[in-house]
Amino acid sequence: MSSPAPPASLTRASVEAAHALIKPHIHDTPVLTNTTLTNLANTRQAPEALQRTQWEGQEPAHPRVKLFFKCENLQRIGAFKVRGAFHAVTRLIEKEGLEQALALAAKTFSIPAHIVMPSISTPSKIAGTRAQNANIHFSGSTSTEREAVVADVIKDTGATLIPPYDHPHIILGQGTMALEIQDQVDELLASGEKLDAVIAPCGGGGMLSGIAVALHGTGVRVFGAEPSFQGGDDARRGVEAGERVTSVKTLTIADGLRTPLGHHTWNIISNKDYVQALYAVTEQNIKDAMKLVLERMKCFVEPSAVVGLATILYNEDFRNMVQREAGDKTWNIGVVFSGGNTTIEAITKIFAEVPEDRAERQEGVLGRDGRRVAENVAG
Repeated sequence: MSSPAPPASLTRASVEAAHALIKPHIHDTPVLTNTTLTNLANTRQAPEALQRTQWEGQEPAHPRVKLFFKCENLQRIGAFKVRGAFHAVTRLIEKEGLEQALALAAKTFSIPAHIVMPSISTPSKIAGTRAQNANIHFSGSTSTEREAVVADVIKDTGATLIPPYDHPHIILGQGTMALEIQDQVDELLASGEKLDAVIAPCGGGGMLSGIAVALHGTGVRVFGAEPSFQGGDDARRGVEAGERVTSVKTLTIADGLRTPLGHHTWNIISNKDYVQALYAVTEQNIKDAMKLVLERMKCFVEPSAVVGLATILYNEDFRNMVQREAGDKTWNIGVVFSGGNTTIEAITKIFAEVPEDRAERQEGVLGRDGRRVAENVAG
């Protein structure tokens, strides 16, 4: 099934223009390397590690890679989303008229911000949004409940709706990190070497789409990573089926990736000229990768941030693809750490999860109407 081309405004030149606009308001986050994690990625998985997986009985892959970590966990408000928010608000100001990120951008430009958040949002994200003096409006966790609250807020305040990810301004803003990754990695590499690929988490797809637009035509391959728990890999499944998945019901620990692709992000991500492939990882893969980052890199990251690294380390489809396409060459891969919006308490709970906790996640959580739900739709 062919995919429509992205709108004409979504180009590398547009990303460069967005970067020029927002650069005074964002951090130029560092790119780090780590010998231990690169060595692990270059080591075959043990055959027993593939038992009870779809790769059981296969010869473990032996890719050759060097990893470069773009640390958006060190970005303002602790996540990449500030890029898209600042770009959207800047464009809004020019025309007169994302949670913590949108609140910060609005605060910077003295614009009132009304943020609609599910009542089951993590305490750290609620506190972070409130710290930016935003007006928080809580909704239930279903799309119907959320849209009803959004409609009421717009009616009462006359506010302009800025979707969290499915908007060209957001996509272009998020894509600015790809320009930085490319320059930073090329500076770190020896003469004649260059960045070969970037892998990034995929939830609603704003960041992955932006990266794909920014790197289109450069020869740098772009890949997406998702959690597989309870069908959280909606983008991968949708691309495989040739049809966008419009609703996701998952309580993966990668809570920032619990949303499906929107119309704009689908058009980009489903186009293999922009995103070459998507891969999924398990909850245990995410935990293992997060533990490595915390202990070996001393980086404070949230579960959503490490799905790309988990894919490189544990997804044999990805590892075999790299081995096959790179051949004897070592691939230089940019790995996006999308954010660090979590708490010590949340991390402790993740690594000490008891069967009762997992059972609750399997069932879902209570919405405002008392039903157990875990439903998200594109926005």
